[in-house]
Amino acid sequence: MFGYIRPQKAELLVREYEQYKGVYCSLCKQLGKSYGWFSRMTLSYDCTFYALALMSLKDRCPGFQQGHCVVNPLKKCSYCTGGEEELRLAAALSVILVYQKIRDDIVDNRFGKRIRSYLLLPFAAAARRKAEKEFPELDRIVALAMVEQAAAEQNTGQSVDFYAEPTAKMMEQVFAYGLSAPELSPKDRVVRQAGYFLGRWVYIIDAADDLEKDLKEGAFNPFIIKYQFDENTTEEFIQDAKAYANQLLNATLSQLVAAVNIMEFHQFGSIVTNVVLQGLPDMQKEILFKKEKEENVGSV
Repeated sequence: MFGYIRPQKAELLVREYEQYKGVYCSLCKQLGKSYGWFSRMTLSYDCTFYALALMSLKDRCPGFQQGHCVVNPLKKCSYCTGGEEELRLAAALSVILVYQKIRDDIVDNRFGKRIRSYLLLPFAAAARRKAEKEFPELDRIVALAMVEQAAAEQNTGQSVDFYAEPTAKMMEQVFAYGLSAPELSPKDRVVRQAGYFLGRWVYIIDAADDLEKDLKEGAFNPFIIKYQFDENTTEEFIQDAKAYANQLLNATLSQLVAAVNIMEFHQFGSIVTNVVLQGLPDMQKEILFKKEKEENVGSV
Protein backbone atom coordinates (compact mmCIF):
# COMPACT_ATOMS: atom_id res chain seq x y z
CA MET A 1 0.00 0.00 0.00
CA PHE A 2 3.04 2.25 0.03
CA GLY A 3 4.88 4.24 -2.60
CA TYR A 4 2.14 5.02 -5.09
CA ILE A 5 1.65 8.72 -4.30
CA ARG A 6 4.67 10.35 -5.86
CA PRO A 7 5.32 13.36 -8.11
CA GLN A 8 6.17 13.46 -11.79
CA LYS A 9 9.73 14.71 -11.30
CA ALA A 10 10.31 15.73 -14.91
CA GLU A 11 7.43 18.23 -14.73
CA LEU A 12 8.54 19.94 -11.51
CA LEU A 13 10.60 23.09 -11.54
CA VAL A 14 14.04 22.74 -9.95
CA ARG A 15 12.86 24.86 -7.00
CA GLU A 16 9.74 22.71 -6.57
CA TYR A 17 11.70 19.47 -6.66
CA GLU A 18 14.13 20.80 -4.07
CA GLN A 19 11.19 21.73 -1.84
CA TYR A 20 9.69 18.27 -2.25
CA LYS A 21 13.01 16.63 -1.37
CA GLY A 22 13.29 19.00 1.59
CA VAL A 23 9.96 17.77 2.98
CA TYR A 24 10.97 14.16 2.28
CA CYS A 25 14.28 14.55 4.13
CA SER A 26 12.60 16.45 6.96
CA LEU A 27 10.13 13.61 7.43
CA CYS A 28 13.02 11.13 7.58
CA LYS A 29 14.68 13.29 10.23
CA GLN A 30 11.42 13.59 12.18
CA LEU A 31 10.88 9.84 12.12
CA GLY A 32 14.27 9.25 13.70
CA LYS A 33 13.75 12.00 16.24
CA SER A 34 10.30 10.80 17.31
CA TYR A 35 10.52 7.02 16.98
CA GLY A 36 14.16 5.97 16.65
CA TRP A 37 16.44 4.81 13.86
CA PHE A 38 14.29 1.83 12.81
CA SER A 39 11.34 4.08 12.02
CA ARG A 40 13.26 5.70 9.16
CA MET A 41 12.66 2.46 7.27
CA THR A 42 8.97 3.41 7.18
CA LEU A 43 9.68 6.59 5.18
CA SER A 44 7.42 6.72 2.12
CA TYR A 45 6.31 9.00 -0.69
CA ASP A 46 2.76 8.62 0.58
CA CYS A 47 3.34 10.14 4.01
CA THR A 48 5.62 12.76 2.46
CA PHE A 49 2.65 13.83 0.34
CA TYR A 50 0.45 13.87 3.45
CA ALA A 51 2.83 16.24 5.24
CA LEU A 52 3.25 18.43 2.17
CA ALA A 53 -0.50 18.59 1.48
CA LEU A 54 -1.23 19.65 5.06
CA MET A 55 1.48 22.30 4.91
CA SER A 56 0.04 23.62 1.66
CA LEU A 57 -3.30 24.34 3.35
CA LYS A 58 -1.87 26.22 6.33
CA ASP A 59 -1.10 29.94 6.48
CA ARG A 60 2.35 29.27 7.94
CA CYS A 61 5.01 29.18 5.24
CA PRO A 62 7.92 26.86 6.13
CA GLY A 63 11.40 27.77 4.99
CA PHE A 64 14.34 25.52 4.15
CA GLN A 65 17.93 25.35 5.27
CA GLN A 66 20.90 23.27 4.17
CA GLY A 67 22.18 20.43 6.31
CA HIS A 68 23.65 16.96 6.11
CA CYS A 69 21.73 13.72 5.61
CA VAL A 70 21.07 11.96 8.93
CA VAL A 71 21.72 8.58 7.29
CA ASN A 72 24.69 9.58 5.12
CA PRO A 73 26.52 12.56 6.70
CA LEU A 74 28.58 13.07 3.54
CA LYS A 75 25.43 13.91 1.59
CA LYS A 76 23.92 17.40 1.74
CA CYS A 77 20.16 17.84 2.18
CA SER A 78 17.71 20.64 2.76
CA TYR A 79 15.34 20.60 5.71
CA CYS A 80 12.17 22.48 6.60
CA THR A 81 12.54 25.24 9.17
CA GLY A 82 8.79 25.08 9.80
CA GLY A 83 5.94 22.61 9.46
CA GLU A 84 6.90 20.70 12.61
CA GLU A 85 3.27 19.91 13.45
CA GLU A 86 2.59 18.42 10.02
CA LEU A 87 5.85 16.45 10.03
CA ARG A 88 5.14 14.99 13.46
CA LEU A 89 1.69 13.96 12.30
CA ALA A 90 3.02 12.41 9.07
CA ALA A 91 5.71 10.55 11.02
CA ALA A 92 3.09 9.14 13.38
CA LEU A 93 0.90 8.08 10.47
CA SER A 94 3.89 6.39 8.86
CA VAL A 95 4.74 4.16 11.81
CA ILE A 96 1.08 3.42 12.54
CA LEU A 97 0.42 2.31 8.96
CA VAL A 98 3.55 0.16 8.82
CA TYR A 99 2.63 -1.51 12.12
CA GLN A 100 -0.80 -2.38 10.75
CA LYS A 101 0.74 -3.56 7.46
CA ILE A 102 3.08 -5.93 9.30
CA ARG A 103 0.19 -7.34 11.33
CA ASP A 104 -1.77 -7.84 8.12
CA ASP A 105 1.19 -9.61 6.50
CA ILE A 106 1.40 -12.02 9.42
CA VAL A 107 -2.20 -13.04 8.81
CA ASP A 108 -2.10 -13.16 5.01
CA ASN A 109 1.38 -14.34 4.02
CA ARG A 110 2.94 -17.75 3.84
CA PHE A 111 5.20 -19.09 6.59
CA GLY A 112 8.50 -17.80 5.16
CA LYS A 113 7.26 -14.24 4.84
CA ARG A 114 5.60 -14.41 8.25
CA ILE A 115 8.98 -14.98 9.89
CA ARG A 116 10.27 -11.67 8.56
CA SER A 117 7.09 -9.92 9.72
CA TYR A 118 7.39 -11.45 13.20
CA LEU A 119 10.97 -10.19 13.42
CA LEU A 120 9.95 -6.67 12.46
CA LEU A 121 6.83 -6.57 14.62
CA PRO A 122 8.47 -5.67 18.00
CA PHE A 123 10.23 -2.63 16.50
CA ALA A 124 7.08 -1.51 14.69
CA ALA A 125 4.95 -2.06 17.79
CA ALA A 126 7.26 0.05 19.96
CA ALA A 127 7.11 2.94 17.48
CA ARG A 128 3.36 2.61 17.15
CA ARG A 129 2.88 2.77 20.94
CA LYS A 130 4.75 6.09 21.02
CA ALA A 131 2.64 7.41 18.15
CA GLU A 132 -0.55 6.26 19.87
CA LYS A 133 0.33 8.20 23.01
CA GLU A 134 0.89 11.40 21.07
CA PHE A 135 -1.91 10.98 18.53
CA PRO A 136 -4.49 8.57 20.00
CA GLU A 137 -7.27 9.64 17.63
CA LEU A 138 -5.08 9.07 14.58
CA ASP A 139 -4.21 5.59 15.81
CA ARG A 140 -7.90 4.88 16.45
CA ILE A 141 -8.84 5.97 12.92
CA VAL A 142 -6.30 3.64 11.30
CA ALA A 143 -6.96 0.70 13.63
CA LEU A 144 -10.72 0.90 13.11
CA ALA A 145 -10.24 1.09 9.34
CA MET A 146 -8.11 -2.07 9.43
CA VAL A 147 -10.84 -3.90 11.34
CA GLU A 148 -13.47 -2.69 8.87
CA GLN A 149 -11.25 -3.64 5.92
CA ALA A 150 -10.77 -7.16 7.27
CA ALA A 151 -14.51 -7.51 7.87
CA ALA A 152 -15.30 -6.29 4.36
CA GLU A 153 -12.91 -8.78 2.81
CA GLN A 154 -14.64 -11.60 4.67
CA ASN A 155 -17.86 -10.60 2.91
CA THR A 156 -17.35 -12.36 -0.40
CA GLY A 157 -19.20 -11.59 -3.61
CA GLN A 158 -19.16 -7.81 -3.23
CA SER A 159 -18.03 -5.13 -5.68
CA VAL A 160 -14.59 -3.52 -5.84
CA ASP A 161 -16.24 -0.31 -4.63
CA PHE A 162 -17.44 -2.12 -1.50
CA TYR A 163 -13.96 -3.39 -0.66
CA ALA A 164 -12.33 0.00 -1.31
CA GLU A 165 -14.67 1.84 1.05
CA PRO A 166 -12.84 1.29 4.40
CA THR A 167 -9.53 2.58 3.03
CA ALA A 168 -11.26 5.52 1.35
CA LYS A 169 -13.02 6.47 4.58
CA MET A 170 -9.78 6.10 6.54
CA MET A 171 -7.95 8.57 4.31
CA GLU A 172 -10.89 10.96 4.46
CA GLN A 173 -10.69 10.97 8.25
CA VAL A 174 -6.88 11.13 8.28
CA PHE A 175 -6.91 14.29 6.18
CA ALA A 176 -9.72 15.79 8.27
CA TYR A 177 -7.74 15.04 11.43
CA GLY A 178 -4.70 16.75 9.94
CA LEU A 179 -6.64 19.97 9.53
CA SER A 180 -7.49 20.01 13.26
CA ALA A 181 -10.54 22.17 12.58
CA PRO A 182 -13.10 22.38 15.42
CA GLU A 183 -15.92 22.83 12.91
CA LEU A 184 -16.27 21.52 9.37
CA SER A 185 -16.04 24.46 6.97
CA PRO A 186 -16.67 24.24 3.20
CA LYS A 187 -12.88 24.17 2.69
CA ASP A 188 -12.56 21.22 5.07
CA ARG A 189 -15.24 19.28 3.23
CA VAL A 190 -13.27 19.61 0.00
CA VAL A 191 -10.15 18.29 1.74
CA ARG A 192 -12.10 15.37 3.16
CA GLN A 193 -13.40 14.60 -0.32
CA ALA A 194 -9.85 14.67 -1.70
CA GLY A 195 -8.69 12.33 1.06
CA TYR A 196 -11.57 9.94 0.36
CA PHE A 197 -10.86 9.62 -3.35
CA LEU A 198 -7.12 9.43 -2.78
CA GLY A 199 -7.67 6.50 -0.40
CA ARG A 200 -9.97 4.83 -2.88
CA TRP A 201 -7.40 5.27 -5.66
CA VAL A 202 -4.62 3.79 -3.50
CA TYR A 203 -6.69 0.73 -2.59
CA ILE A 204 -7.65 0.00 -6.20
CA ILE A 205 -4.14 0.54 -7.64
CA ASP A 206 -2.65 -1.65 -4.90
CA ALA A 207 -5.14 -4.41 -5.68
CA ALA A 208 -4.42 -4.18 -9.41
CA ASP A 209 -0.67 -4.18 -8.77
CA ASP A 210 -0.91 -7.32 -6.60
CA LEU A 211 -3.35 -9.21 -8.83
CA GLU A 212 -0.94 -11.78 -10.28
CA LYS A 213 0.84 -12.27 -6.93
CA ASP A 214 -2.44 -12.71 -5.03
CA LEU A 215 -3.73 -15.12 -7.66
CA LYS A 216 -0.56 -17.22 -7.38
CA GLU A 217 -0.62 -17.24 -3.57
CA GLY A 218 -4.37 -17.66 -3.19
CA ALA A 219 -4.67 -14.38 -1.30
CA PHE A 220 -7.66 -12.04 -1.23
CA ASN A 221 -8.00 -9.59 -4.09
CA PRO A 222 -11.21 -7.75 -5.08
CA PHE A 223 -10.57 -8.37 -8.78
CA ILE A 224 -10.18 -12.10 -8.16
CA ILE A 225 -13.55 -12.01 -6.39
CA LYS A 226 -15.25 -10.00 -9.14
CA TYR A 227 -13.99 -12.14 -12.02
CA GLN A 228 -13.90 -15.44 -10.08
CA PHE A 229 -10.32 -16.08 -11.15
CA ASP A 230 -8.46 -19.27 -10.26
CA GLU A 231 -5.01 -20.72 -10.88
CA ASN A 232 -5.99 -21.54 -14.48
CA THR A 233 -6.88 -17.96 -15.38
CA THR A 234 -5.20 -16.80 -18.59
CA GLU A 235 -3.26 -13.58 -19.12
CA GLU A 236 -6.03 -12.31 -21.40
CA PHE A 237 -8.57 -12.36 -18.57
CA ILE A 238 -6.09 -10.71 -16.20
CA GLN A 239 -5.65 -7.89 -18.71
CA ASP A 240 -9.44 -7.52 -18.91
CA ALA A 241 -9.50 -7.07 -15.13
CA LYS A 242 -6.76 -4.45 -15.34
CA ALA A 243 -8.67 -2.60 -18.05
CA TYR A 244 -11.64 -2.50 -15.67
CA ALA A 245 -9.35 -1.31 -12.88
CA ASN A 246 -8.18 1.46 -15.18
CA GLN A 247 -11.79 2.59 -15.65
CA LEU A 248 -12.37 2.66 -11.90
CA LEU A 249 -9.12 4.54 -11.32
CA ASN A 250 -9.88 7.11 -14.00
CA ALA A 251 -13.31 7.78 -12.49
CA THR A 252 -11.75 8.09 -9.05
CA LEU A 253 -9.02 10.42 -10.30
CA SER A 254 -11.60 12.69 -11.92
CA GLN A 255 -13.28 13.16 -8.53
CA LEU A 256 -9.94 13.72 -6.81
CA VAL A 257 -8.85 16.27 -9.42
CA ALA A 258 -12.16 18.11 -9.07
CA ALA A 259 -11.58 18.46 -5.32
CA VAL A 260 -7.94 19.53 -5.67
CA ASN A 261 -8.82 22.12 -8.29
CA ILE A 262 -10.95 24.09 -5.82
CA MET A 263 -8.60 23.82 -2.84
CA GLU A 264 -7.07 26.99 -1.45
CA PHE A 265 -3.31 26.46 -1.34
CA HIS A 266 -1.01 28.85 0.54
CA GLN A 267 2.21 27.16 -0.65
CA PHE A 268 3.33 24.00 -2.44
CA GLY A 269 0.14 24.05 -4.51
CA SER A 270 2.02 23.34 -7.74
CA ILE A 271 3.67 20.29 -6.15
CA VAL A 272 0.37 18.92 -4.84
CA THR A 273 -1.29 19.34 -8.23
CA ASN A 274 1.73 17.77 -9.94
CA VAL A 275 1.32 14.65 -7.80
CA VAL A 276 -2.43 14.39 -8.43
CA LEU A 277 -2.63 15.46 -12.07
CA GLN A 278 0.59 13.88 -13.33
CA GLY A 279 2.22 11.61 -10.74
CA LEU A 280 -0.81 9.42 -10.05
CA PRO A 281 -1.77 8.94 -13.73
CA ASP A 282 1.84 8.04 -14.55
CA MET A 283 1.92 5.51 -11.72
CA GLN A 284 -1.38 4.09 -12.96
CA LYS A 285 -0.02 3.63 -16.49
CA GLU A 286 3.20 2.07 -15.22
CA ILE A 287 1.42 -0.50 -13.07
CA LEU A 288 -1.48 -1.41 -15.35
CA PHE A 289 0.31 -1.37 -18.69
CA LYS A 290 3.98 -2.04 -17.85
CA LYS A 291 3.90 -5.52 -19.40
CA GLU A 292 2.41 -4.14 -22.57
CA LYS A 293 5.17 -1.52 -22.67
CA GLU A 294 7.86 -4.16 -22.15
CA GLU A 295 6.46 -6.22 -25.02
CA ASN A 296 6.42 -3.19 -27.31
CA VAL A 297 10.02 -2.34 -26.43
CA GLY A 298 11.09 -5.85 -27.34
CA SER A 299 9.23 -5.88 -30.65
CA VAL A 300 10.53 -4.58 -33.98
